Amino acid sequence: MLKQLVVIMMASVLVNNYVLSRFLGICPFLGVSKKLNQAAGMGIAVIFVMLVATAATWPIYTYVLYPDYTYLETIVFILVIAALVQFVEIVLKRFIPSLHRSLGVYLPLITTNCAVLGVALNNISDGYGFAASMVSSLGCGLGFLLAMVLFAGVRGRMEGADVPKPFNGIPITLIAASIVSMSFYGFAGVVDNLFA
Repeated sequence: MLKQLVVIMMASVLVNNYVLSRFLGICPFLGVSKKLNQAAGMGIAVIFVMLVATAATWPIYTYVLYPDYTYLETIVFILVIAALVQFVEIVLKRFIPSLHRSLGVYLPLITTNCAVLGVALNNISDGYGFAASMVSSLGCGLGFLLAMVLFAGVRGRMEGADVPKPFNGIPITLIAASIVSMSFYGFAGVVDNLFA
């Protein structure tokens, strides 16, 4: 069981990274990754929301929606995630106002962050139990944080680079994101052979 949880964690962080391999959560990835502190703050907030969303949605699906009302899972999960993000926003505004101000409009974007919804839905479709779902959510959140921090470093380096004029702005950002994304595909064999 422990080996399975370690594989789920490693696969969620490196191989099945929601931003870099599944391309979910691209809006905050491109929008908040300009500064390291904002990227880290957004990553930590997403980890928290993913964990709490999974802790809330898994029992709702298992004990309320399954087997008769599974067609409602997407709308129920969206409502639960929206409520959780509002809670996170209130907590950050009250206890960490500097992070709340620096995240600005991007904090409410966690509500529409498809990575959070994707984790909740994929945990159900993958047939994970509660413990495996929580480990998967933690791994996906850590993978999101890793992608945000790495890309903040890349964007910091690009600020001082001499970029050809047609590539300034969004084009070079997308090119850099694709290169960072390709680098994560090398981890597939590592996780597969982790306990071989």
